Formats: sequence, C-alpha cells, structure tokens
Amino acid sequence: MTPDTAPPPSRIWRPWLIALALWLLLAASASVALWHLRRDALDSQARELNLLSLALTDELDRGLRGAEEGLRALRTELQQGRLPLTGSDSTLSLHTRAELMPLVRTLWLVDRSGKVLAASDDTPPPPLAAFSPALDMLAADATSLSRPFAVADHPDTQVALALPMARAPGTGDGWILAAIPASALLGAFSAARPAADARMAVLRADGVRLAGANLGPPARDEASVAQHLASRPSLALRSFRDGSEHLVGLHSMPRYGLRVLVSRDLAAMLAAWRGAAEGAGIALALLLAIGAAAVHFVQRAERRRSEAQRALQAQLTRASKLESLGTLAGGVAHDFNNVLAGIVGFGEMAQDAAPAGSAQARHLDKVLQAALRGKALVERILAFSRGGARSSTVFELEPVVEEVLTLLAASLRPGVVLERALEAPAARLRGDPTQAFEAVMNLCTNAMQAMPGGGMLSVQLQRDAVTAPRVLSHSALAAGDYLALSVTDQGEGIRAEVMEHLFEPFFTTRGAQSGTGLGLAVVHGVVAEFGGAIDVQSQPGQGARFTLYLPECTETLGAVEPVPKATAPGAGQRLLVVDDEPELVGLVLEMLRGLGYAPEGCIDPAAALQALREHPHHFAAVITDEVMPELSGTRLTQALRAFAPDLPVLLVSGYGGASLAQRAAAAGVSRVLAKPLQRADLARALADLLR
Repeated sequence: MTPDTAPPPSRIWRPWLIALALWLLLAASASVALWHLRRDALDSQARELNLLSLALTDELDRGLRGAEEGLRALRTELQQGRLPLTGSDSTLSLHTRAELMPLVRTLWLVDRSGKVLAASDDTPPPPLAAFSPALDMLAADATSLSRPFAVADHPDTQVALALPMARAPGTGDGWILAAIPASALLGAFSAARPAADARMAVLRADGVRLAGANLGPPARDEASVAQHLASRPSLALRSFRDGSEHLVGLHSMPRYGLRVLVSRDLAAMLAAWRGAAEGAGIALALLLAIGAAAVHFVQRAERRRSEAQRALQAQLTRASKLESLGTLAGGVAHDFNNVLAGIVGFGEMAQDAAPAGSAQARHLDKVLQAALRGKALVERILAFSRGGARSSTVFELEPVVEEVLTLLAASLRPGVVLERALEAPAARLRGDPTQAFEAVMNLCTNAMQAMPGGGMLSVQLQRDAVTAPRVLSHSALAAGDYLALSVTDQGEGIRAEVMEHLFEPFFTTRGAQSGTGLGLAVVHGVVAEFGGAIDVQSQPGQGARFTLYLPECTETLGAVEPVPKATAPGAGQRLLVVDDEPELVGLVLEMLRGLGYAPEGCIDPAAALQALREHPHHFAAVITDEVMPELSGTRLTQALRAFAPDLPVLLVSGYGGASLAQRAAAAGVSRVLAKPLQRADLARALADLLR
C-alpha cells in the first residue's frame, strides 16, 4: 500500500479504541456480576449453616430432654421405694432403665460424698467437681453436665448428666448420674454436614468443649472461650487464630447451659466462586488478546472474505456451465434419439422381412448394431444431462459398492492396492442402482488410470449428517443426512486449469485411445439425478479425492423385479399412441400391429386427452411421448388420472429433463421406456401392463 492510499491515523486507531472500550465495559460488568455472585453465595451458605446449626441444636435438646425425663422417672421410683438399692437386683434394674433412655450408656446413684450407691455397670463415675453448675448449688429440678471423661475399654469420651436425687425419708440425698457418649451430642452432623470443611462443637457456658467434629485442640483457655461466646451473635464471619476465616453459626441451649457451634471455612465455601472469578479473569485476558488479534487481522479477514466470494462465484459459474452443457446435450440427445428410433424400428422390421442368411440380413444386422452403439452413447450423454428414462427404486448402496470393488479386485493393475472402508450397512438410496454402479465404477476406473505406476486406491463409504449448508468444489450441499462415498488415489493430482473442465462431456487429458471423456461427466449427471453433490480435493503431486454426497433414503427397500417371462402376443387390445412426430407415430403403430394389438395414433396431445375424456374405457392402454409442445406426457397422464385412474400409461422419452422417473411416478405413469424403442422391450412392457 502506497502512502497515498494509506488510511488516516484515526481510521487505524478507531478499531483499537472501540475494542478497548468494549473490553473495559465487559470487565466492569464482570466485576459487578462477581460481587453479586459472592454476596449471594455467602447469603446462601449462611442460611444453610444457620438451619443446620438450629437443627442440630434442636436434635441435641430433644435428646437431652429425653434423658432428663428418664432420670426424673427414675427419681420418682426411688422416692416411691420401687427401686432396690442393693444387690444384683439394683444393678439389673438400673441397667434395664439405662437401655431404655435415649443417649444414656451408664446410670449411677451417688450420695453427696461421691460414693456410688448403685450403678448399672462397674464403670466409675466422673468426679463431682467436674460438673457445671456445681452440684451443691443445683436446684431440685435443675440439671448439670460434667466435663468429658475417659472410660476404660471405651475409645470415645463420655459426658455425665446429673439430676438431684431425694430418696425416701431418712435415706439422705445425692444425685442420679447418666453417662452419655460425647459423640452422641453431635447428633446427625456427620451425615448432614454440607462439606468436608464443616466443623461442629458443643460447649458449656464456662467454655468447656464437650464434643467436637473436625476440630483440633482448643486454642484458648476455657474462661476466654466462655467470655468470647457470651459476646457473639448467632451468625457471623470470624477470623480464627490460624489466619483462616470461617462463617460461624451459634445457637444456645439455656436449659442445659450449652452452646452449639457450626462453622465452615470461608475459603472452601467460596472455592466455586473463586474458580468463577479466576475463569472470568482468564476469559477477560483471553478476550483482550482475541480482540487485539481480531483488530490486527481484520484486513486479512477482509482479504480472505473477498477470496471466498471469488471462489463461490467460480463454483456457481462452474455449476451453471455444467447445467447449460447438460441442457444442450439433452436437447441434442433427444433429437438424435428420434432419428435412432426410426433406424432401430424400421431396421428391425426390415430384418424380419429379409431372408435368413442373406446379404441383406447381414447388412441390416450391421445397421442395427451401429444404431445400438449410438443408443448407448446417447444414454451416457443423457446420464450427464439427467434426462434419461431411468427407473427409481429404493436400494442399499453398500452392496453396489461391494460389487464394483469385487470386479475391480480381479483386474487391478500391478502395483495398485485396493483399500476399502465401508461403514454404512443397510444405508439406502432412492434412484437407479445401475446408475450408482456406473458412477462408482467410473470413479474407481478414473482413479486407477491416474496411477499408472501403482499406488493406493482407497474407497470409503459412511453416513454424514450435514447440519449446515456447505459450499463444495463443484456444487452446493444443503443440510441433511447423506451417504458420503469417497474415492482417493495417489496419482499426480489435478491441475487448476483441468479442475475447471473436469466434469464437462468429452473433456479428457488422455489420448483418444485412453478414454471418451464421458466418465466423469456421467458421474456428475448421476449425482445430480440422485439430488446429491460432488466435492473434489486435489493438490498437484498429492493425488485426488472425489467425494459423492448422496441423500440417504429412509423408505423401505423396493421389491425385487421378477425374472422376465416369455412375452405373450397381443390379443387385439386397442392402444392409443401419442407423439408429436408423425413418423414415429407411424413406426410405433406398425410395430404394435405386428405384436397383435389394434393401435390408434394421435399427434396432438390435447386432442388425445379430449378423446380419452369422452371415451375413457375405449382404450386398454396409452403410449405417450414426454417432450411434446403445449402438453407433455407427464402432464397428459396427470390430467387423465382425474377420470381414468386405472388406465395403464407407458411413457416413452428420449430426453425428459431432470428427475424424469420421479416426475413420472408422481404423475401416475405406469412404466417408463427410453427411446429408441426396441420391439422386444415394447412387447414386454405392454404384456406386463395388460396382464
């Protein structure tokens, strides 16, 4: 770019400034969103922690109340003298009552000196000084809890619940003690804790920890803990001495002088939020880099867009040229078919009249052979132009490809290795299986000819679900389900100038002795007839890859055609022959009379339709050409189906345009035959229709 054409500085910097402003806006929005997300996460965790602390407090309160009620019932029994205090009966009675009380493991009856009057087992009780409030200061209906104490042969510590005891008059006072496992004070915390970092502690009012989960040794003395607990709200964010921050839920149990504390590590709680924040930071950094790269490469992207537009235009031009060539070839083939029809038809009748073994018979044989060669050539041209009178049925493609590969394997050149990867079992197409066979054979033959010195010939078949339209090398591919058939060779590749003319009829890079130039043209016509597309990928010196995309069919398989039987002659049935060529009408009439029918001819399709409308049961069948002025054969058939739905119609065509078989079937045509007509084919078709 010269200085005269260089863009002004404002135009250069404008994209950068716009990108930076957008990035700053996104960064600000992300920061606000992350702040709200953190606040919502903390609020949600706080509610969850508060509910958990409240539920655990309620569970512990109910458990202690149940144990207290058991102790009160035991005190009532003592006052009424129904509980023995000596001997094995007292031990058994206390043991039975201990098993009935919630949380309680052992029961003791002790006097004011600490002497055990009776016990449910031989476990020693905790010292009386371990209780708070002090037992001597305890009201008659109040309870007291001891410090945790260890018991021999038990791995966990225990806590004792004390209730004043007033026995029968004259027996003195004391206390009923109940040993409760310290772990039982934690309730369902181990099952209900929200995460591995969650902690729980049950503390007395004087700061003594009775039970804890996921906690280390106390970091403060008990008096400091008691003072600290008395001044704290029920839910707060607190910093611990190890430097970590925790969200703490705290609930009191005034009846027993307990505090239940549940906490979670703030860092663990906000791990997901921190990950989101880090992801947002990385995303913003990547976005900044991407924005810079986008601005930096915008000119290159614009250049590539222009190149893509040119490539698309070239593809459209190529497709339009092939379409035009197909239309031209079809029109020429139609006229040539009409000429061949007269040669073949009258030649067959002349052959019947010639003496067997005579020179005339031999000459007529040569004429018919030349005419049939011309017919085969026209069929190949029609295959390119999509105008042949082909059958349309549902068939599986993989067996067709297998048949081609089996034939190729028997005739491979030295040094050529055949590789196959057929991965579409039971995949079906709608169309003519003979056309599919010919297309695959032509592609494989072309690939072998591209490797005169040998190489790998690879054939692949697989399903391909196309979710968005694609632009291929020689056609456009709509979205849908396709069977992708790829044929790859290791030849010298295809030059760009050859790629432009690759599918044109009679175009070949080989000499006249090596090919006719119709092979790939036929492939193009077959793919178009199936409603598919072709993609060719090649680089000079790196081989070529031809991929056919054929629409997959979900219909059931077509019925297998029966083996043709001997053709029965006509029985004088009336037949209507419709064609705009008088010579061809005369030819077909003479052929039909020779086959035993009573034909009538008409060169005006509109007049023929009117005659059929007036006398719908006068004719046993209708034989009509497709390409006629004003009214085509398919339109004629469609019109007569309104008043003669069961009348057999035989459509004869030299060129009927794209997808003739599908259009004919949709119009109600019974059978389609290709021009030029041979008498045997005509006789067999009529016999089948009139059977």
